[in-house]
Amino acid sequence: MEAENMNQNPAGSQQATPAPAAAPAAAPAAAPAATGEHKTLMAVLAYVGILIIIPYIMAKNDPFVAFHMRQGFVLVIIEIAVYVLGMFAYALFPIWGLINLAAFILSIVGIIHAVKGEEKELPLIGSFGHSVKI
Repeated sequence: MEAENMNQNPAGSQQATPAPAAAPAAAPAAAPAATGEHKTLMAVLAYVGILIIIPYIMAKNDPFVAFHMRQGFVLVIIEIAVYVLGMFAYALFPIWGLINLAAFILSIVGIIHAVKGEEKELPLIGSFGHSVKI
């Protein structure tokens, strides 16, 4: 009877009483944080070129993700335009390279804003994001 507590009553006989039941396990508190992490991941993916498709499919109704998708979409359009123009006007390769570098830097800035949870427009192209309908 190790698992049970032994109590003696006034007559001197021993009476077995069950041990108190264990408290139920608390629900994990990580669920709200996972939702925030999911939103952050989707916002970051919006700035990684063609991977903008993933947040569009999975979280386009979230205002935070939609903001970053609009910004990322403008960057994708710029990258595609530079690629297409570069095929025809390869003599301007240094200019296309600078534009691609600028797009890459703007992507990093957008990722930093997304990780911080901010909805800041990107320099130079941020205003174009308002005209994109998602």
